[in-house]
Amino acid sequence: MQRSKKGIDYQYVPRPIAVLTDDYPPGFHDPMHSHVRAQLVYAISGVTILTTQDASYVALPQRAIWVPPGVEHEVFCRGRVQIRTLYISPEAAPDLPQACHVFEVSNLLRELIIAAAELPIEYALEGHDARIMALILDEIHLARRIPHFVPMPTNKRLAQVCSTILADPAQHTTLDKWASAAAMGRRTFTRTFRRETGMSFETWRRQVRLMDALCRIATGHSVASAALDVGYNSPSAFAAVFRRTFGAPPTQYAVNETTQAAHLG
Repeated sequence: MQRSKKGIDYQYVPRPIAVLTDDYPPGFHDPMHSHVRAQLVYAISGVTILTTQDASYVALPQRAIWVPPGVEHEVFCRGRVQIRTLYISPEAAPDLPQACHVFEVSNLLRELIIAAAELPIEYALEGHDARIMALILDEIHLARRIPHFVPMPTNKRLAQVCSTILADPAQHTTLDKWASAAAMGRRTFTRTFRRETGMSFETWRRQVRLMDALCRIATGHSVASAALDVGYNSPSAFAAVFRRTFGAPPTQYAVNETTQAAHLG
């Protein structure tokens, strides 16, 4: 088989795992779709944002997004993205996660993914090739999950509000105006939002801003410019909230030339 740039061409490969490799330009958008197979979305460089009906997930380098079979999703790319997508047969790994999540990619898993991408599409089902693929499945089981996501409400009017904010997190529209946009009273809006997302509207909006800033910092923006771009007037206040939320200072995610070279391999 010849390698393809289309995910659909990897859904019925007669192997437990099929690997797609591609490079996407900044701003690339793959519209809503789904796959027969489970999907591991991993970018060697750049930032991947994957949105489903239930949540929006962000994967930096050394992170990956797990998508179970049949889950509709769309993908956005921040920066130039070197993608390595693994399509995993449900029959080959029925005990893998049944919900989307972001997880940490260990150095071992990263090298295994890169090695898998260099194997023939119809790799040997025994020996060296098969062991690489089996070890990938083991590493996915062991990977540490990371809360780099925001939940999405199922109410269509609330979902539209959230989509508008995701497109421009820096806007300072008041809660009352968002409630009006959703054709709801303030109390109904806040109560319904909390019930559907598990958090208050203000907490959700803050999380979106921090996630957007995280994407900016991971693609080369300074911490100060990222803070201002997502609506913070004080970089120091932003840094404090960022640390409380993610457990690390924003500078830990800053990209330097050495880091970029390592990610680009």
